[in-house]
Amino acid sequence: MARKNKERMKAATPEVAAQVTPPETNTAQGGGLSFVVPTEFVELPSKGAFYSADHPLHNQEVIEIRHMTAKDEDILTSRALLKKGLAIDRLLQNIIVNKNIDVDSLLVGDRNAVLVETRIHAYGPEYNTRAGCPACGANSENIFNLTEVGTSSGEWADMNVEGPTANNTFLITLPKTGLQAEVRLLTGADEKQLLRIIENRRKNKLSETPVTMQMKQFVVSIDGHTNRTELNSFIDNMPTLDAQYLRVAYNAVVPNIDMTLPYSCGECGTDSRLEVPFTAEFFWPNR
Repeated sequence: MARKNKERMKAATPEVAAQVTPPETNTAQGGGLSFVVPTEFVELPSKGAFYSADHPLHNQEVIEIRHMTAKDEDILTSRALLKKGLAIDRLLQNIIVNKNIDVDSLLVGDRNAVLVETRIHAYGPEYNTRAGCPACGANSENIFNLTEVGTSSGEWADMNVEGPTANNTFLITLPKTGLQAEVRLLTGADEKQLLRIIENRRKNKLSETPVTMQMKQFVVSIDGHTNRTELNSFIDNMPTLDAQYLRVAYNAVVPNIDMTLPYSCGECGTDSRLEVPFTAEFFWPNR
């Protein structure tokens, strides 16, 4: 049954928070100074509904994270980690309180929610970055309020989508061919793999096809056919109408954060809403 849920990200209720392990106490060298590192409860866009029964986040609506520290900021400035693309992963692994949670296993939307909440408590809610105006095309600086980020999940009521299935997949009927595509939700590990594939193709001077490559990752079957070679061939050659519908429907079923925030163009004065771009300033703000 389709579900609709779009609300501002918020912390867990005291009842939920009371069930979580209390934050650790740090003691400075010498033992005279001790303090508790603050923690927060981040609402998961997935509500824990799409994790396997043996996953720590199965049916958990929130995840507990601690605030960033000076050591965590060292991770974000480590040239070695940045070069390998591991800085964000290492940061997430550090700040998630439950160490049984593998950051690579987080659904992409849940991972994004943790990143936004972490950024807010580390550097504040104001995110100053350049964005292109949808009216005049001017690229100018704008300050976005990250506390206005919402969550969205299951907004496919008017689409030919069924699910979730017992395997936490969704069935999308394509309008042109009439075939049924089975899709799965992507994780952080899938996202990293996609970036590696794109980078390898770039190094080998091959065409970058991020749209079809992502579809090849989340499509599980087409009309029950699961042969990977056949699936990849179908995705490469599917009618444009089906390809567009598949992408739109997939984005509709993915539980994620909604980064569409109020935007005011400094050039033409147009007020609108714009999907906030993730740039280098997100975790490395100019100060």
